[in-house]
Amino acid sequence: RHCHRQPEREQASGSGSGSDSARPQPPEPSLLRFLVCPLSKRPLRYEEATNELINEELGIAYPIIDGIPNMVPEAARMTRKQPPSEGSERP
Repeated sequence: RHCHRQPEREQASGSGSGSDSARPQPPEPSLLRFLVCPLSKRPLRYEEATNELINEELGIAYPIIDGIPNMVPEAARMTRKQPPSEGSERP
């Protein structure tokens, strides 16, 4: 009998989580203390507005998907453009 009730609970929580998917799910605060950028090995800052972990030094942001940080460097986006002076310094 409990087996029949369990799927009902899953369905009920599943429909409730459907409304949660509209708003980003932040990572566990205790987890944030231990996460560092895989490239620089420096701490990351959580940005609630974009639901990303930000590396200010490198100017990159790692997305958080369903509360899980995607720490793959290829998944990160650049948060700032390259300064135009870099291109003009070439002879």
